[in-house]
Amino acid sequence: MNAMTNAFTHRDHPVLRVSGLTKRYGDRIAVEDAAFEVYPGEVLAVVGESGSGKSTLLNCVSAQLKPDAGRVEFLTRHEGMVEIFAMSESQRRFIARTDWGFVHQNAEDGLRMHVSAGANVGERLMALGQRHYGELRREAVDWLSRVEVDATRIDDLPASFSGGMRQRLQIARNLVTRPRLIFMDEPTSGLDVSVQARLLDLLRTLTRGLSLSAIIVTHDLAVARLLAHRMLVMKNGRIVETGLTDQVLDDPQHPYTQLLVSSVLQP
Repeated sequence: MNAMTNAFTHRDHPVLRVSGLTKRYGDRIAVEDAAFEVYPGEVLAVVGESGSGKSTLLNCVSAQLKPDAGRVEFLTRHEGMVEIFAMSESQRRFIARTDWGFVHQNAEDGLRMHVSAGANVGERLMALGQRHYGELRREAVDWLSRVEVDATRIDDLPASFSGGMRQRLQIARNLVTRPRLIFMDEPTSGLDVSVQARLLDLLRTLTRGLSLSAIIVTHDLAVARLLAHRMLVMKNGRIVETGLTDQVLDDPQHPYTQLLVSSVLQP
């Protein structure tokens, strides 16, 4: 276990606290009584098979879906810990545009496909009140370079980009406001292996370099090992195991986690 995975056991104040979170679809329980915390600078992976409830959990925590029960509390910059679903819709939208980011599996869901790459990045800055065209363009150029998109593509439409470039553009769009919490839903799924590896390296560099807090949903345990300090394992809507990533993957305790690890990480 590397020393970095222990760095979050002594943080006093979580940036996100989830308790008793439950979401049903009729008689089917998608998420049941989920509880966890995310600390400043920590990357938390949520893993499990398809249908385990991990994407529903992410959508509830990020306020894209309203849970049937439970609390989602976020540490705001000026008001301390606030219960997200007690806020007004406009307050939640403002947090989503500024202090949060959401990287979708399909980049098209997180981009405006009919405006330029630069405008995609600058749009979130405008939500914070920036209006100076030169400053917006400089910020866009800076972030395009950070995510390895050639600055000469700033006026090109995302529709002209490859899948990997669109995903990197979506990342730049989300990070330009220096958010304090990023949600990622299978951000490398569906990409070619070489493109996936490059994107994972970029995500690791950005999350650690910027000390970002993040929740990443993935079915790929290798992705979790590379990016996450801690992980939650979900089965049938419930969190069945949680712990430091290396501990969970190297010494899984729950039978379901043992099955996942043995089927994915071993030949």
